[in-house]
Amino acid sequence: MSFQVMLTQLTNGLLVTISIFVLTLIFSMPLGFIVAFGRMSKNKVIRWITQLYISIMRGTPLMLQLMVVYFFPWYLCKIPLSNGWRFPAIILGFSINYAAYFAEIYRSGIEAIPKGQYEAAKLLGYSKSQTFMKIILPQVFKIILPAITNEIITLVKDTSLAYTLSCVEMFNAAKQIAAAETSMMPFFIAALFYYVFNLLVSFIMNRIEKKMSYY
Repeated sequence: MSFQVMLTQLTNGLLVTISIFVLTLIFSMPLGFIVAFGRMSKNKVIRWITQLYISIMRGTPLMLQLMVVYFFPWYLCKIPLSNGWRFPAIILGFSINYAAYFAEIYRSGIEAIPKGQYEAAKLLGYSKSQTFMKIILPQVFKIILPAITNEIITLVKDTSLAYTLSCVEMFNAAKQIAAAETSMMPFFIAALFYYVFNLLVSFIMNRIEKKMSYY
């Protein structure tokens, strides 16, 4: 196999990796807010359910969660598994896992805001939604941004776990080429891709952090 063909196959795997990364963020970050609000709910049942969900997601391996999500339709409803279900199962598995981590980050940020700010906003005539969106949320984002950055960087590396469900993302592509060519070169190229991807993510998040430091 020529170097160009190898690079093409790894690039195709990189595109799958980027798709998993982007879609996971799109679904997990908003879901994390819902879980965080449930975690802080005054309703004991809702609070207990979200605590259990977070505990399970954080206390079990992501690889195992991906397998459970993929095989769940078959074991529960005897629905035949197809190749078309593989990628959605990966996105679903990653999203519900990372939503639990984001939820705890959001919760810690929200609870770090002094209660006096809520009371002051109420005296100024702000509604609860206005208080949260205009006063609390901007401060929360500033507080939690470093932790969010760490989770996003971890997600870049965790995308390699998609190989569990035979998804040909970058790591799986490198493994297949290395096995066929009996060469370590694909792994070195994949490692370089991951490193550059993480550098780009870090650069973007640092720019956002510096921009928010002015507020």
